[in-house]
Amino acid sequence: MVLDDKTIDQLTGLIGHVVVPVRFEASLDDSPRSRQVREMLDQVAALSPLIDVVEAPDERTPSFAIRRVDSDVSVRIAGLPMGEEFSSFVLALVQVGGHPVRADEDVIEAIKALDEPHEFVTYMSLTCQNCPTVVQALNSISILNPLIRHTAVEGGAFQDEISSRGIQAVPTVFMDGEVFGQGRMGLAEILAKLDAGSGARRAERLNAAEPFDMLIVGGGPAGASAAVYAARKGLRVGVATENIGGQVLDTALIENLTVVDRIAGPALGAELGRSMDSYGVEVMSGLRAIGLHEKDQSGLVSVDFDGGATLRARAVVIATGARFRTTGVPGEAEYRNRGVSFCPHCDGPLFKGKPVAVIGGGNSAIEAAIDLAGVASRVTVIEVMPRLNADDILLRKLDSLGNVDVITSAELQSVEGDESAMTAVTYRDEAGQERSVAVNGMFVQIGLVPNAEWVDGALALDRGAIAVDDRNATSMPGVFAAGDVTSIPYKQVLISLGAGANAALSAFDHLIRQ
Repeated sequence: MVLDDKTIDQLTGLIGHVVVPVRFEASLDDSPRSRQVREMLDQVAALSPLIDVVEAPDERTPSFAIRRVDSDVSVRIAGLPMGEEFSSFVLALVQVGGHPVRADEDVIEAIKALDEPHEFVTYMSLTCQNCPTVVQALNSISILNPLIRHTAVEGGAFQDEISSRGIQAVPTVFMDGEVFGQGRMGLAEILAKLDAGSGARRAERLNAAEPFDMLIVGGGPAGASAAVYAARKGLRVGVATENIGGQVLDTALIENLTVVDRIAGPALGAELGRSMDSYGVEVMSGLRAIGLHEKDQSGLVSVDFDGGATLRARAVVIATGARFRTTGVPGEAEYRNRGVSFCPHCDGPLFKGKPVAVIGGGNSAIEAAIDLAGVASRVTVIEVMPRLNADDILLRKLDSLGNVDVITSAELQSVEGDESAMTAVTYRDEAGQERSVAVNGMFVQIGLVPNAEWVDGALALDRGAIAVDDRNATSMPGVFAAGDVTSIPYKQVLISLGAGANAALSAFDHLIRQ
C-alpha cells in the first residue's frame, strides 16, 4: 500500500472537507511509478463517495488532474506527491472539493479579477521544504481563477525534462514556457508579479488600517510566540511578515524542541500559523520591512514596508530572523540556482550521480555532506579553518562514508562555470597554491546573517544584530526584538520561542506603564 493505515486515518477526517464531486483524471502506463500513483488515487477515492478515478492521457505520464466535476476548476500533479508534497496534494484535493482558499480578502478578490490566461509549471522535489509554499500558492490561484492553469512536476520522476530545461534548483516556476521565478514565493508575491497594481491597492488598504496595540514584524518562532502572548493579554495584535515560519521552513527536522520528540520544519511553521489564527492575530504575509520610525506625537511607532505600506502601533516587536550567509566569491551570485545552492534538502536530488562541494565545517555543513553523500557521486567538504567544527557524532558518520573528501585550511576563491551552469570551485590551500575541484553543485553552509540592515541607524546594533537587554528592549522606547535578529548568543528554535514570549510580555508591561 502506498498510504499506510496511519495516513489513511488522518486523511479520513480531512476528506470530510470535500463537499462537491471531484474526479482524479489520471494519465498512467505500466511503469512502477504509475502503478503507485493509481494505487494512491484508489485509496483516497475509497474514502469518499464524492471522489472517483478515471484514466485520461496527458503529455506527462504518470500525472493526474484533480478536477471539480462539471467545472473548469482543476490542478495537475505530475509524479507521485509524497514527502513534502503530500500536504500540497491533500490541500489541493479539499480546495478543489469546495473547501475555501484561505487568504486576505483583498488578495482573493485580486486573483479572481485576473483576466489573462496563463499556464504555470512548477518543478519541485519531494524533499524540498520551500516547494510546497509555491505549489500551494499556485494551486490556490488556479482554483480561484480557472484562467490560470498549474501543473506541479516532481523532478525526480521527470529527469529528462529537468535536464532539457537546465533546472538546477527547486522550486523553479515557468509561466507560458518562460522562467517566472525560483525559490520560495507566497500568494501575495506571485500576485504582485501578475498584477502590478495589486501591491499598490494593498498598500493603500494597510495605510488606512487602525494602529495596532502591538505590531510583530516577522512570523517565525520568535514572532509567532510574541503574537500569541500579546493576544492572550487582550491586545489587538498584527503580524507583518514575509512568510509564516521563517528559517524553520528550511529545516528538514527539528529534534531538540523538548516538548515534542521531533517535528519537520515546515510542519512547525504550519503550527505557528495555526496558533496565531486561534488567537485572532491579524497576519499580513508577503511584507518586507524597510524602515522604522520612533514614536510620533500620538505615541505610535511606524514601520515602513516594501511597496509603500506603513503600519503603526503603540509597541513593536522585531523578529525578522536571519538568512544564509554567502561566501561573496566571484561566480557565487552568477551561478546561484545554476549549481550554487543553500538548501541540500531542496536541491540535493537534482545532483543525483554528480559531484558536489559543501562549503563549511560546522554542524549544518557536515549534516549537508552526509545527506548529499547518499545521492551525489562524490562530496567535497571545503573548510577555511584547520579542522572541522561539527559534533563528534556527525564527524564519525562522515568518516564512515566512502565518497566524501575533506579539505581544511582551504580558502574558497571562485565558482567557475560555462555560463549555463557551474563546473568547478577553486580554493587556495594552506601552502598558498590555487587548486580546483570539478563539481556540478556547491552547497553553502557557513552560518547566518541577521536581517537587521533595515533598522541600522534607528536602533543600536551589535555586530550586525539588534542589541537587546534582558527584557528584549532595544535602544528605541516601545520597540523590542527577539530571535535570530538579535544579539543573543545561541540561535535555536526553543530560545527564539522563549525570547518572543519575553519580548511580548516586556512590551505589554511597557504599554500599561504609558
